[in-house]
Amino acid sequence: MESAVEAFGAHLEIERNLSYHTKRNYLADLKQFQGFLVTRGIRNIDAIDQMTIRAFLAVLYRKKIKKVTMSRKVASLRAFFKFLLREGRIKYNPAEMIQAPKADKYLPTFLSIDEVLALLGVKFGSDAFGLRDRAIMELFYSAGIRIGELTGLNTGDIDFPRGLMKVRGKGKKERIVPVGGPALKALENYLGMRSEFARDKEESYLESPLFLSRLGSRLTPRSVRRLVDKYVLQSGINRKITPHVLRHTFATHLMDAGADLRVIQELLGHESLSTTQKYTSMSVTRLMEVYDKSHPRAQRGNN
Repeated sequence: MESAVEAFGAHLEIERNLSYHTKRNYLADLKQFQGFLVTRGIRNIDAIDQMTIRAFLAVLYRKKIKKVTMSRKVASLRAFFKFLLREGRIKYNPAEMIQAPKADKYLPTFLSIDEVLALLGVKFGSDAFGLRDRAIMELFYSAGIRIGELTGLNTGDIDFPRGLMKVRGKGKKERIVPVGGPALKALENYLGMRSEFARDKEESYLESPLFLSRLGSRLTPRSVRRLVDKYVLQSGINRKITPHVLRHTFATHLMDAGADLRVIQELLGHESLSTTQKYTSMSVTRLMEVYDKSHPRAQRGNN
């Protein structure tokens, strides 16, 4: 089993165009499955059947693991055994008929326009740190990018004359997204003082990280989450707001303004339109709220 997981890891690294986050989760899921097999005294891959996998999933169900996490673990096992079958290491795929649980439908959290203005209107410092942080906050709302996409930006990815930005998304897929005027201005101001972060010598300015830490290294997602928490607290918004909430806010405000769903899909870098369609549900929900509050005959009890 150990050698099989190692071979699968190499397969993910070389052949599959998956993001680092996805690869890490797949291997973590398999490590957990491997631990379960040890408790059952199973060490030979050929001894794994459909009932073994169902027993593993039953253990997870009893732990009340979220459905979305369960679905990912099923996907990990399917991909693993599909790889082993293709490589001739097993005679049949025991995970082929395993069904993932239906994910719970939910509406993503987002900010109102007033809340966005409050967040972007906080007092940022005039030093290099403050200018960097303002640029980050403006860019999250202006472009709707993921936190990993933001930290992965290089200085050469911003096309200031055309107001465009190259983003490397999931699976190393690149897309071009527009950047609004306030975000471009914030980026220009930050780049004017970026040298205070940069190391003495950068091999290639255009390929060097856009957002730097105080040590001159690429800013990490963890650091970005901390700075978002800091400014949310200062803004007076009395709830938990993550960088991904700003991404949801970007998409929701576009949808509310009448943007085409396909355009939003392209801007967000969603592979499937169904992923983007949740914002349609959000807009309908909001329409109903406005209707119920505003229309004199909106009350369901009225005849």
